Amino acid sequence: MNDSRAWRQALGIIAGTTLLRLVLGAVVPLFPDETYYWDWSRTLMAGYFDHPPLIAVLIRGGTAIFGPHAFGVRFFPILAGGVAALALALASRELAGDDAGRLAALVFASLPLANLGLVLATPDAPMLCAVACAVYAVVRALLASQASLHREAVRWWLYAGVGMGLAMASKYTSVLIPFGLAVAFVTHPRLQNKFGERGPYVAVIAATLVFAPVIWWNATHDWVSFRFQLGHGFGEPKGGALGALNREVQLVGGQVGLVSPILFFFIVRAVKRGFAPTPDGLRLTLSLVATCCIALFVYSASRRSVEANWPALAYIPAIILLATDPPLTWRGERWLRGGLWLGAALSLIIYIHTIVRVLPIPPRQDQVAKAFGWELLAENVDRWRESIRSRASFGASDLHDAAERYQDASALAFHLKDRPRV
Repeated sequence: MNDSRAWRQALGIIAGTTLLRLVLGAVVPLFPDETYYWDWSRTLMAGYFDHPPLIAVLIRGGTAIFGPHAFGVRFFPILAGGVAALALALASRELAGDDAGRLAALVFASLPLANLGLVLATPDAPMLCAVACAVYAVVRALLASQASLHREAVRWWLYAGVGMGLAMASKYTSVLIPFGLAVAFVTHPRLQNKFGERGPYVAVIAATLVFAPVIWWNATHDWVSFRFQLGHGFGEPKGGALGALNREVQLVGGQVGLVSPILFFFIVRAVKRGFAPTPDGLRLTLSLVATCCIALFVYSASRRSVEANWPALAYIPAIILLATDPPLTWRGERWLRGGLWLGAALSLIIYIHTIVRVLPIPPRQDQVAKAFGWELLAENVDRWRESIRSRASFGASDLHDAAERYQDASALAFHLKDRPRV
């Protein structure tokens, strides 16, 4: 099970894909959502209208080093994606050896979901990083507990709590990770003993302390962020039964597209196999965490539209399950290898499309097109502002810039010469 060559290959895959994302992140212009989070970073707070603050902290750090450019905005979020891949490989290696670590790195590197989402400076990057680190720490804690290394187990539970707190400070849906753990501890007879150990309570305290500033900010701002996200995902149902069915189909289709069809099959297979009875309940824990995450979004889709990237955190434990329990038949191995190639090919095509338009997608429906054209718009707005200043009798402080959407406003703020408030 142990092969140092396989582990070196895993590290090479992680380093290579992270470097590729850094190069692409420096070349592709920022998307409006990214400029929105950049605008947050200009005024750091413990919370914002629709998300917690960790993405703003990462962007502030990157722009402090590299300046307010695409590379600076994306630098730390892209590194966070690399750390997520490393944590996945480490967890898989801990459970099933170096080959499993290499397979986890390969699967993560082949997912269009990871290759696309982890180039962008969005809350998904720090969330996936923190969730992967937390899950790795939970695996180490459970293994240490099985070996009667109680002090070491408590230490790993502490790390898991910090990771969960950071995950929730990135995106509120990360609360599904500790919820899934609690369900696993209730379900498995041996894991029920965890309620009598110190470790899980240490994790809860650590997570609460890390997340406390976000709670405080919401408490002093009429719980606006919590209320927005609850209404965003669980508001009044729309479209009746037919609309709900259509949203469920879109949810499944989005997952198949962002994971690639073959890998999606093997990931679902791995989660299902994880429910098979085992004495330690570790694989059951990972399966329940993944299932609880996806179940929430299945329910949310019955009421409101679910964006394809929302269930991304479910794939962290699912990839570990696949890497530690791959198909053993020659046919299964061939299909899995084909799935890795297909996912990588789809990711590469989209990478190329962000630089040179190769896919025949109408511009209005092309998501990549949203990143382009802002420099030209900003040049025209700058000329118009100068024209007004030259003709007006009032000072520049009386001139205001506005837009109808906060993404548009932040994109203007980023690309205008003086980067004003808008």
